[in-house]
Amino acid sequence: MKVPVKWLKDYVDIEISPKELGDSLTLSGSKVESVDITGDEIKNVVTGKIVEIKKHPDADRLSICQVDIAKEELLQIVTAATNMKEQDIIPVALHGSVLHGGVKIKKGKLRGVMSNGMFCSEQELGIAGDKPVYGLMILPKDTSIGKDIKDVLDITSAVIDFEITSNRPDCLSAVGIARETAATLNLKYKMPNLDYTAKCDDNITHEFNVKINDDLCKRYMAREIKNVKIEQSPGWMQDRLLEAGVRPINNIVDITNFVMLEIGEPMHAFDTRQISTKTIVVDRAADGEKFTTLDEQERVLNSDVLTIKDGVKTIGLAGIMGGLNSEVKDDTSSIIFECANFDGTNIRVSSQKLALRTEASSRFEKDLDPNLAEIAMNRACSLVEELGAGEVCMGTIDIYPKKVVPHTVEVDSTWVNKFLGTEISIADMKEYLDRLELKTEIEDKKLIINVPTFRSDINIKEDAAEEIARIYGYNKIKGTMIRSVSMRSGKNRKQHLDDKVIEALIGCGINQSISYSFISPKVFDKILLPEDSDLRKVVTIKNPLGEDFSIMRTTTIGSMMEALSRNYSRNNESAKLFEIGKVYIPNEDSSKLPEEKNIVTIGIYGGVNYFNLKGAVENLLEALKIEKYSLKRESENPTFHPGITANLYLKKDLAGVLGEVHPDVLENYGIDEKCYIAELNLDVLYKYANLDVKYKHLPKFPAATRDMSIVIDEDILVQDVEDIMRKQGSGILESIKLFDVYAGEQIPDKKKSLAFTLVYRNEKRTLTDSEVNKVHDKITRTLENKLGAQLR
Repeated sequence: MKVPVKWLKDYVDIEISPKELGDSLTLSGSKVESVDITGDEIKNVVTGKIVEIKKHPDADRLSICQVDIAKEELLQIVTAATNMKEQDIIPVALHGSVLHGGVKIKKGKLRGVMSNGMFCSEQELGIAGDKPVYGLMILPKDTSIGKDIKDVLDITSAVIDFEITSNRPDCLSAVGIARETAATLNLKYKMPNLDYTAKCDDNITHEFNVKINDDLCKRYMAREIKNVKIEQSPGWMQDRLLEAGVRPINNIVDITNFVMLEIGEPMHAFDTRQISTKTIVVDRAADGEKFTTLDEQERVLNSDVLTIKDGVKTIGLAGIMGGLNSEVKDDTSSIIFECANFDGTNIRVSSQKLALRTEASSRFEKDLDPNLAEIAMNRACSLVEELGAGEVCMGTIDIYPKKVVPHTVEVDSTWVNKFLGTEISIADMKEYLDRLELKTEIEDKKLIINVPTFRSDINIKEDAAEEIARIYGYNKIKGTMIRSVSMRSGKNRKQHLDDKVIEALIGCGINQSISYSFISPKVFDKILLPEDSDLRKVVTIKNPLGEDFSIMRTTTIGSMMEALSRNYSRNNESAKLFEIGKVYIPNEDSSKLPEEKNIVTIGIYGGVNYFNLKGAVENLLEALKIEKYSLKRESENPTFHPGITANLYLKKDLAGVLGEVHPDVLENYGIDEKCYIAELNLDVLYKYANLDVKYKHLPKFPAATRDMSIVIDEDILVQDVEDIMRKQGSGILESIKLFDVYAGEQIPDKKKSLAFTLVYRNEKRTLTDSEVNKVHDKITRTLENKLGAQLR
């Protein structure tokens, strides 16, 4: 939220610089995003009167102007502007001048004619607001010429941009920030003028009714203004609005915007002529109802959207935007001011559904204080009287079913000091709280805090301690050692298993990474998914940041490939990454939420092979105490190399895929090195995971170890070899470890050599060599008969 320092000075006598003010507010807990100072950069720009305008002889779109800047000779300026005429007074940037944004102006020839500077618009002077302007800035006719434009327009300004957290809606206003400023600097602040006189004897309560048909409206106030004169707002109001980023429109609309920025309460003005039934009804929209808002966009509503009706038609979206059918026009002579309070959650949801977030909705969605409505209404009427914009009528419609009242919070001063690690006196604590309008009484060592309704964020003693700490000064609080408190972990089973996964993979030297859950549809082409793949059925985001983030991912492989590609493009020789994330599978019933699957993805490249990836997966399974699993060759997955890919099964459940990435996929990501990826379904892994740890005695009897090296066909899986070994182990084969795989010289074509270490043990007695040899020979013969294996 942007707050001009000039505006703050209307309420607080600030004598420090804007930068010092920003630093002070930051130290007292207000999040200052930036302090933007404009105007100082503008140099050598003066006011001038156009004496003569002639067409350029060689350019139809250019004009040659003679300008009086109160010097002996007229100044010649060549311009493409068309909105000026002779005797107009305009800002003139002279040779060597500097404009907004640091733009430097020098004299030069335009199509052969000398131009000694340029004319300026509001945009060149940095006072145009957020929207672009077209044409020169025409100054009032009584403006003196030859004067520095900064003195004439007073354009030197400072604007502080705040990030207001959702729990502090009271700071979404100039008055709210003024209150914080006064408390921070230990100054007094004053409220704007709220007094007015109802000069019109007509009474709104005799002419109009208001009905609230839904609890989503907590309060509704209305006042009528007659004999309205629609015209431009005074310069001081336009300046305040422009500095805050709001473009002036007319005096009535500007009053509503000014009050919203000043008091923090959005309000709206209806043209009385458009309320045909003399009744204002707050009710939900009908499903499929179409309504055109003030931005001239037709929107389709549903029954979740709260609306303002005139008994027949909708005239506004509650808390979001008014309707085009009731806007204030140039011939409007009577208006109704609306100040209301709506449910924040509903406003947030409705604005998201309609893709329409406004200054009003961004405030209402944070649950404003309903008591703010009366202050804002009084301020608006005061401004109407001050600007001579109309006459306030008698009476006020005010429907306020459940009045919000102040509450109290008690806190022990001794506890506060212990909690903060400070030695603040109870009197100082009271002073700090009083500065924030938290009227406080002292009873013994207790602080009884009377919390006003605009501070709904203060409910417990920790909240009170925070207020004391930030006004005392966070920078004054000395650092203290953290006290260790032993307590039971509140983690659930999934969280414990997540920790096991992270610990196991980090133990393998793999780093954890995080990526977005929304991706680009182009990812599916890059990882070679077929057009008819179910993974192309996605959840589409209604309001994406862009095409690259427009759908929810159904596979994490694309995200991991992006991460590996990024590392490779930055010349990292190797990368080992894993991510725990989700994929989103759309439900056949579009009214239901998509299925969310928990996935762990491992991606590696650089001095690694398939067995490094397989080893990481096996370590992960071991950490989860999953003993029985199988790997089966996968040759149909287009993302992976058909000869170096396997599916992981736990019993009959498919738990994931691991293997070497297909060369065409690597080319799509600009990687010239082999990459290996595993995508595993954590929901399946956790189904078979075992958190129970059972200990057993160390073996009393020695083990017998045998090495075995065999040559088999290259298409035979190691899994098949190990399955035969275990089956023929006769109950004494304790473990199998593959320690070498070789193919090359001395090994026939289409063959590979596998070397294993086999450990035999009997838990009840010592094995003899003959017993071990018998089982070992049995395993060897079975491998020869079933797989055609040959001993090396």
